Amino acid sequence: MFFSGDPTTRKRVDLGGRSSKERDRQKLLEQTRLERNRRLYLRRQNHAAIKIQVGFIEFEFEFEFNIHCYIAALHVYVMLFAFAQGAMIVLVTANLSYRVMSRVFAIGTGGDVVGLFAGIDYSSKRALVDFRVKKFAFACIQAVHQNRKELKDQLFVTPEESNTPPTLLLEAVVLLIDSRLPWTCKVVSYLLERNVFTLLRELIVTGKESMEIHSSYGRISSLERVLTLIIPHIGQKPCICPNIDPRWSFFSQILTIPFLWHLFPYIKEVFATGRTSQHYIHQMALCVQNHANVLPHEVSMELPGYACLLGNILETAGVALSQPDCSFEMALPPIKSSRESSMVSDDDMTAGDEVMEPVINRDLEKQITSAIDSRFLLQLTNVLFSGIHLLRGPHDEGPGDKEVAAVGAACAFLHVAFNTLPLEHIMTVLAYRTELVQLLWHYMKRCHEIRKWPFLPYLSGDAPGWLLPLAVFCPVYKHMLTIVDNEEFYEQEKPLSLKDIRHLIVILREALWHLLWLNPTSHPNVGKSVSSPPANKMLPAEAIQHRVSTVASEVLSQLQDWNNRREFVPPSDFHADGVNDFFISQATIDGTRANEILKQAPFLVPFTSRAKIFQSQLASVRQRHGSHGVFTRSRFRIRRDHILEDAYSQMSTMSEEDLRGAIRVTFVNELGVEEAGIDGGGIFKDFMENITRAAFDVQYGLFKETSDHLLYPNPGSGMIHEQHLQFFHFLGILLAKAMFEGILVDIPFATFFLSKLKRKYNYLNDLPSLDPELYRHLIFLKHYEADISELELYFVILNNEYGEQTEEELLPGGKNIRVTNENVITFIHLVSNHRLNFQIRQQSSHFLRGFQQLIQKDWINMFNEHELQLLISGSLDSLDFDDLRQNTNYVGGYHSEHYVIEMFWEVLKSFSLENQKKFLKFVTGCSRGPLLGFKYLEPLFCIQRAAGSASEEALDRLPTSATCMNLLKLPPYRSKEQMSTKLLYAINAEAGFDLS
Repeated sequence: MFFSGDPTTRKRVDLGGRSSKERDRQKLLEQTRLERNRRLYLRRQNHAAIKIQVGFIEFEFEFEFNIHCYIAALHVYVMLFAFAQGAMIVLVTANLSYRVMSRVFAIGTGGDVVGLFAGIDYSSKRALVDFRVKKFAFACIQAVHQNRKELKDQLFVTPEESNTPPTLLLEAVVLLIDSRLPWTCKVVSYLLERNVFTLLRELIVTGKESMEIHSSYGRISSLERVLTLIIPHIGQKPCICPNIDPRWSFFSQILTIPFLWHLFPYIKEVFATGRTSQHYIHQMALCVQNHANVLPHEVSMELPGYACLLGNILETAGVALSQPDCSFEMALPPIKSSRESSMVSDDDMTAGDEVMEPVINRDLEKQITSAIDSRFLLQLTNVLFSGIHLLRGPHDEGPGDKEVAAVGAACAFLHVAFNTLPLEHIMTVLAYRTELVQLLWHYMKRCHEIRKWPFLPYLSGDAPGWLLPLAVFCPVYKHMLTIVDNEEFYEQEKPLSLKDIRHLIVILREALWHLLWLNPTSHPNVGKSVSSPPANKMLPAEAIQHRVSTVASEVLSQLQDWNNRREFVPPSDFHADGVNDFFISQATIDGTRANEILKQAPFLVPFTSRAKIFQSQLASVRQRHGSHGVFTRSRFRIRRDHILEDAYSQMSTMSEEDLRGAIRVTFVNELGVEEAGIDGGGIFKDFMENITRAAFDVQYGLFKETSDHLLYPNPGSGMIHEQHLQFFHFLGILLAKAMFEGILVDIPFATFFLSKLKRKYNYLNDLPSLDPELYRHLIFLKHYEADISELELYFVILNNEYGEQTEEELLPGGKNIRVTNENVITFIHLVSNHRLNFQIRQQSSHFLRGFQQLIQKDWINMFNEHELQLLISGSLDSLDFDDLRQNTNYVGGYHSEHYVIEMFWEVLKSFSLENQKKFLKFVTGCSRGPLLGFKYLEPLFCIQRAAGSASEEALDRLPTSATCMNLLKLPPYRSKEQMSTKLLYAINAEAGFDLS
């Protein structure tokens, strides 16, 4: 072991017993080879590990470096966060030179992404790896977002086109949120919590202008791929992704982008046909109103967010509803009350906004209206109401939960649609292609019968359960009432039976009384602007109340018109039970609830009460304008044989102020001599009765009469009178003056023309009041089952006035358009419109203009057409002389039980109706009594003894009158025969006022 000092090498002796030459050479070589391979494997393994670690070290270095850059910028330079983040993409793109991105793409296309980030054992480093992936994915999106303006031309580039910076960054996100990876939901949740949809929205809005530059058919941009992978995580189970704040949701941020599906057609397909639609179809009913307060700023005024949201939802809803797996539960929005997650309380809602018509971009409006076609509406109602009729129990049980949910969902969605879309586009489809009216009616009927209206979760808690169903039912049913004909309504009882209509009248009457009187909105005459949605997730109950009160009033008014044509319920069924003296006293005061009811739903108040209010209003105006001195009153000198010309020349030059004042008339007979009598009001009454009889006489040519002898403007009046329109203006003033002074005149107008005094448009159902025969022909065409084109009808109409026939086209080029089964309904309505509205539009317009100089629109709108005729002419029944007797005064020795008075009433009752009218005109100046009875004759009728003694000379005198005082001077005749003879002679003498 130790050095011995001997430098020579001693020979070593092997004690093993064998020579070294005997060793196995092959074994030695094999051992050497294995050791060499092991060393080579270790070197390669070490080299691979170093490569992988280099990537992570570089990434972590750059990430930490950027964090320090951010902190330094924040604390040293007090810069904004956007600056530090803006520097990030510079560092990522410039320093890394996309090497990390390239490696990720290489691994993603053919390798192991999990292994790239986690190494061999992911489970042991799960939290750290997930954290890194989440940070990395969000950093990629942030980097693109912070530099979106500089990169706007590259945001929609596809990976196949170029590896631009935003493409590389977004493709990294695509790989990291692949559904096959274990961290996908965690990464998506992290992105959602950081409002990733807000960032993506701004990327889309920034880059969409340059999208056409990079649009490639069949290729999907990286941005679209990111959205496609994130969308399915929302609302899906068992996905753990949270429900985020509505302000940052996919609904608010992405679906409000105008024409989203034009930008991303692939997402549209996924959205509409995949399981994603199951979540979003739930939100359809509340898509606008539920998130209206959290929508982002609009791209432009013409592209409001709520309309873009509705358009994008509806464009895919039809496809989603048609999917085989689309069921009631999918189409039904959640039943939970959305008040729990409401961002703003009901008290924050503003109801005083003025109604504004939003100006929506034409392309956006087309997108919305095109989506809501008959196919979509049919699918919606079919899905929502499928099977519900099978679930209905006995009426006393009311509707079930499923039916309540379906009604609530359909009504919430359709109510939003009604406030957003042109109603003409969808009403006909809902009315005639679906059973919506019948379904809603049966629901409301059963609820009303059991006096229990289920709570609907789309309105605030204190909103009545009938409010939302009526908001949808009434507009659709109203539309049906304008189209249905008499046979369908009365005979076939479509769409509702007359028995059901009686029940409906009760429901609408009670609802209106509740909304307008018991629980009115704070601003009954103000509607919510659809361009300023409420700051609340609920449907705006106050705005819906106003809407329901309006449309329910219109429906009840229509039903009252149908009842006037052919009575199927007593008129009192339209009257509210709560109308009392207090209501009447309040109704004359502007701004009161009672006054608002008179304007909006006058049929709730009995006709006699409304007539009293009308006369009270007229008396108030007359009093204000009747205070002029006697010398300032207008005085007319009228020739009896030229009454119309003289009246026209003098009245047509008067101002409105003078027309409201008193007018005194002096008649001149055929000999040019002024008639006896001083006009205290009676002569003016006689003047009004005579001039209206002359002016409205069909022989004069301004008016024609129907087969029922009812008057309407002559369409050919211009062929007779050159100044016919000025005369119509004058006749409007004339009729208004008679009504203003409370003078009843015998002018029976056609119902359709009375509608024009209310500025109402005439429809097909008004045609029988003009031309019953034409109406029958049109209804025949409507129900004609054979080929209508064989009848050789065209869109032209033949006018025949005074033997001159002219052909007029109903449509441009109508003489070449044949009437077919497809367009016959259009033809029918064009014909009725031509006869009812177009032909007499000028005459009616001038007449109405003159009429409204004295009679305000609000006054007239309190009455329907039948009641207007009563205001003009009074009742057509026989005069009630019992009522006159009870309201008569006696002077000069007469009293109610005097034998002469007893004879007088017996004689008067024995007269014919014509002679009774002549007597009334003889003593009052008007052949018709007051509208509400002789109690309202001013002054009351009075009988005075004409002679102090019963001498023969006195008894030979005729009775005389003083019409200004409604006074009859009656001698004490001894017998009924004598009294009858003298009275008949006096009232038929036609001596003007010479017998006064």
